[in-house]
Amino acid sequence: MSIIAPKDTPVWVDECRCKACNICVSYCPAGVLAMRDDVHAVLGQMIEVVHPESCIGCTECEIHCPDFAIMVAKRDEFKFAKLTPEAKDRALAVKNNQYRKLA
Repeated sequence: MSIIAPKDTPVWVDECRCKACNICVSYCPAGVLAMRDDVHAVLGQMIEVVHPESCIGCTECEIHCPDFAIMVAKRDEFKFAKLTPEAKDRALAVKNNQYRKLA
């Protein structure tokens, strides 16, 4: 069975499956993902796609998710960005901010 990405969406999270372990955030080289506070989530946080325009389609988040809760579009469904120095800096800033969304 093939999962088709939502229109114009490079990466998305199935919040019903996600336990907010932040593994996907830690692997994202472009700072696309971050943790947001969510009072309805079990651990009080949830993954958010904060910079979809910077997704390079590397699939590191999808590959490392232990709960199969994050998906990346196929290359023939979406034109991904190139990894920029700004995206690398943002990824480092998110990691240094304990994987939380930057203000």
